[in-house]
Amino acid sequence: MSKNQAIIFLTLLAVIIIAWAYLFYQHWQMTTLPMSDMWMPPSDASVWHWIDFGLVYMMWAVMMAGMMLPSAMSMILVYAKICEQRYQTSHPYTFLFVFAYLSVWLIFSVVLTLLQWQMHGLQFLSPMMDVQYKWMAVIIFLLAGIYQFTPQKNSFLQSCRTPLGFLLTEWREGTLGAFRMGIKHGSACLGCCWAQMMIMFAVGVMNLLGMVLITALVFVEKIIPHHYQFFSKAMGILFIVWGFWLI
Repeated sequence: MSKNQAIIFLTLLAVIIIAWAYLFYQHWQMTTLPMSDMWMPPSDASVWHWIDFGLVYMMWAVMMAGMMLPSAMSMILVYAKICEQRYQTSHPYTFLFVFAYLSVWLIFSVVLTLLQWQMHGLQFLSPMMDVQYKWMAVIIFLLAGIYQFTPQKNSFLQSCRTPLGFLLTEWREGTLGAFRMGIKHGSACLGCCWAQMMIMFAVGVMNLLGMVLITALVFVEKIIPHHYQFFSKAMGILFIVWGFWLI
């Protein structure tokens, strides 16, 4: 690993650590502070203020960065290595690639925020952001499980599993190219993992163990060789069984 790649790796590692530290802090607040001392999303959707949307969005945005950056690390480092060979530097291109990649998940966090707003209004989630409606959790687990077997899931997953293949087929020159490639890769990862992220609604939005397990599942799913399909299918079966078990 070159000096430039090491700097990029350590920078991304610092972002991941900060994101998880924030999530641990949020979890600590919710499990230790008295309810009178903590902020909680309003149960009535009509009384949400901008600060409520902002805090929920920040939670989801940090969560998406902390959960998805580890699995994108191999793609980012391969891209940085190619940039170093082509441009004799990798920093501006790689950080723009990462910014574009994260932008996809930051936009998805807006969707998750709006979904949570409606789920609180429908009483599907408690003020502590735990699931109150069993059938919502069942539907989410079954949806995530079924999606694991679809051609769309497999197609997006192959793009995430083969960094060199993605870069060879999707390469674009310059800074604009770096941004477009980051958006493309982020979109592929979103197509691959959106249903797994939705599981956070089913297990409790601030369920720290749920975050860790889903992050680990996504990471392993992306690093195993592409000709091994058993892990993704096993995940699908696990989600489906979990859904039926909740019934």
